[in-house]
Amino acid sequence: MPSATLKMFLVYGDPKRLRTVELSNWTGKAVAGPRSEFDRVIEREESLNSGIYFLTGIDPDTNKSVIYIGEAECIRDRVKSHLAKDYWNHIAFFISKDENLTKAHIRYIEGRLIEAAKTVGRSVVVNGQGSGSKLPESDREDMEVFLDKMHQILPVLGIESFVKTGGNEKPGIDTEILTCSIKNVTATGYLTPNGMVVIAGSEAVLKERASAKKWPAVLVQRNKLIEEGALIESDGKWVFTKDTEFSSPSAAAAVIHGGSANGLTAWKDKNGKLLKEIESH
Repeated sequence: MPSATLKMFLVYGDPKRLRTVELSNWTGKAVAGPRSEFDRVIEREESLNSGIYFLTGIDPDTNKSVIYIGEAECIRDRVKSHLAKDYWNHIAFFISKDENLTKAHIRYIEGRLIEAAKTVGRSVVVNGQGSGSKLPESDREDMEVFLDKMHQILPVLGIESFVKTGGNEKPGIDTEILTCSIKNVTATGYLTPNGMVVIAGSEAVLKERASAKKWPAVLVQRNKLIEEGALIESDGKWVFTKDTEFSSPSAAAAVIHGGSANGLTAWKDKNGKLLKEIESH
């Protein structure tokens, strides 16, 4: 993806509050903010335009990330109907500054985004299949370029539903494979821009350590992986059934160890060098 200059305007000086984002040489623009500032977000003049919007949050019942992807000819009018739903806590929308996004364009983009979010699987897509839209070849190519720009900005807005996990991309030949061992279990993994991927076939201890009670997040994550089938019991151990990405080496090591762990000392390279030693060079 080519480099680009990103311009973010923090309306209140806080990156978690109302903000706008633009890219150099692009007609698109994003506006985003927390649900607590919903009125300020939709008071923006940009919300009168047609565009694509995203409602994101955490499902309180499953603790999973959720996203709703919608399109509207007038964003301000459409998003008000979602106030009755309590799963979302953040809103973002994209418009075109030259006002050239037609109904067919935004339906096409919506369909592509829903498909992408479901394929990546980072978040539960609340709405069903997007209506999509057939476009002439030239328009379709223009919208694909628009989509590429959106994908550059979305993570900046804190929306990572479209960021491919390490489990979807195999490590390259130059990727350093690290090992984490404890007792009779061994796991392998590698670092990614988002944290760390534990490779399928890796093992984790069957029973949590007593110290895990002081770190409930470890238990929550292990139980979640078990429920999802990412961890299955085999020969007195848990075994990873698929490549699984964690937010950090420590988070990965904690699941493997069954309790709190320092990822910088738990992971080693093939020569036995600790991760903290590797990173210090």
